[in-house]
Amino acid sequence: MLRELFRKQAELNKRTGFDADAIRKDFDPKTAGKWLNNYLMAMSNEIEELRDCTYWKHWCKEAREGRRFEIYDLQNARVEVIDMLFFWISLAQCLGLDADDVVKLYEQKLRVNHSRQDTDYSMANKTEDDNKNIKI
Repeated sequence: MLRELFRKQAELNKRTGFDADAIRKDFDPKTAGKWLNNYLMAMSNEIEELRDCTYWKHWCKEAREGRRFEIYDLQNARVEVIDMLFFWISLAQCLGLDADDVVKLYEQKLRVNHSRQDTDYSMANKTEDDNKNIKI
């Protein structure tokens, strides 16, 4: 199913000038970086739109009533998450990743995250050393 989503997203992105297949075949860091930043900006906006589905402002009436962070627009929140998925797939494609690569990387990072939880992960002692062996 993930492969199909990646295929559909690549098809959609081609309509706006981003060719995921070309990036994957012949990775160009300048082109990839341009599109990566385009999609990062778009993703950032979607995150804000998702937050706007909650009463996040500490000064609003709902917050004073004890309802801060309550989701008040569930339907739109769900759509915003899907919008984020569009851009998340695009971000992965900017880095030359396909659906199979994502699954492989996810499984490796999941093991790291479990290990961090098992060893009482601490931000004060954090390094990225445990991520260095994660590869496609």
